[in-house]
Amino acid sequence: MALQEQLSNRSNSTCELCTSEDSLSVYTLPPAEEATEENSILICSNCHNQIKDPEVTDPNHWRCLNESMWSPVPAVQVMAWRMLNRLRGEGWPVELLEMMYLDEETLKWAKSSSEIIDNSEPEIKHLDSNGAELQAGDTVVLIKDLNVKGANFTAKRGTPVRNISLVYDNPEHIEGRVEGQQIVILTKFVKKQN
Repeated sequence: MALQEQLSNRSNSTCELCTSEDSLSVYTLPPAEEATEENSILICSNCHNQIKDPEVTDPNHWRCLNESMWSPVPAVQVMAWRMLNRLRGEGWPVELLEMMYLDEETLKWAKSSSEIIDNSEPEIKHLDSNGAELQAGDTVVLIKDLNVKGANFTAKRGTPVRNISLVYDNPEHIEGRVEGQQIVILTKFVKKQN
């Protein structure tokens, strides 16, 4: 049985990353030289082009990895991990990477690509006014009245902001909903609620 047919049977004739049914082809994960069912995945031309050429990457297309990263196929897990790492500057892939589990051998394979950059730079930490580390999903309380620019209201001291999200490229900013408006808040004006 041809490799493409084997992969097509495994994936129900859909892209193993985004589930598209158009223009499917075999993609062998580097550094493998010989294509096998274990080291190859079936992907659409859209995924293939973006994997091969980082310049044409559309980050929103890769939100499909939210589903495919849970595939029982190690090669799909590895490709999902690699793409999430490539896109980590977008913010949302970091949360998926934190949830993702790869066994030791699969993680070693995922890191074996020359494309993987060393992310040993210090991790950005968001700290509240008391120095407590903030996490996405936390609830914080405003410690002073804040004039919300562009929304024409004042967020009052003591207002709880639930389910915050972190601005990944700026440790001094978080986002949250106040009076139905999504706003950016400086971390020095909030206190984490226990």
